Amino acid sequence: MFSQILSTLEVFHLETGEREIIYNDTTHFEAPNWSPDGSFLIFNSEGRLYRFDLETKTKDLIDTGHLNTLNNDHGFSPDGSEIVISAYNPPEDAEIPEQNWLTSKIYTLPVTGGLPKLITKNYPSFWHGWSPDGKTLAFTGRRQGDFNIYTIDINSKEEIQLTSAPGLDDGPEYSPNGKYIYYNSMQSGKMELWRMNSDGDNKLQLTNDSFSNWFPHPSPEGNSLVYIAYLEDQGADHPPMKNVALRLFNLKDKSIKTLCEFIGGQGSINVPSWSPDGKKFAFVSYKFME
Repeated sequence: MFSQILSTLEVFHLETGEREIIYNDTTHFEAPNWSPDGSFLIFNSEGRLYRFDLETKTKDLIDTGHLNTLNNDHGFSPDGSEIVISAYNPPEDAEIPEQNWLTSKIYTLPVTGGLPKLITKNYPSFWHGWSPDGKTLAFTGRRQGDFNIYTIDINSKEEIQLTSAPGLDDGPEYSPNGKYIYYNSMQSGKMELWRMNSDGDNKLQLTNDSFSNWFPHPSPEGNSLVYIAYLEDQGADHPPMKNVALRLFNLKDKSIKTLCEFIGGQGSINVPSWSPDGKKFAFVSYKFME
């Protein structure tokens, strides 16, 4: 009988293949981001956002104002001065609380914490990418009943729809040069990785295998993607606590290498988590405890 789940924050070192455990807790936490200066990570837990200092191995709560229902879609601005979060803020008379996540909107706030600034008035909206020039966010949004990929200008708040094929499109993230957006999509009939120009043109399927492939994260130098693959097809879902692998897609020769396998999925590597030097990345694994 399993009564608890242990969440473990790990760092994968590409040069050695080593998995380094840096923190664990019986409190569920998810989705680490690496700060642009390399000194700390952030992750979410129980609706709040935390800063994890890599030197002291301690965590501190980040002030997110009136928002205390964050999900696991968050990250840093390219210059490291701001944090972007996705959070739901349902009306007090919401009739179906279990659907509160569908009220998610995107906000930005100072990296030190503070008053959130609303970016998306339409919902649900789930952040995944920030353009290298700092002007545009890429996100997954449901509009007219279907989940597609959008961008939004931070200043004008203008939304632009980039995908329209039936089925879920998710996980959009910019290449380091801003030319492309990588994402995962059901367009082929199962969940695979795709790439398109940052304006939505020239959509190209990258993977085609027996796995369900999610959340491609380009490395800082832009030569590879790390992503999570469910070992069994999950359709359009990305559930937690499944057998998964982290895989590395070489963008030069199109080869794919399995880095490690563990129990995880939802919450493991939903958002950008490469270290600034591109030598390692962070993720969360989970373990059933008796």
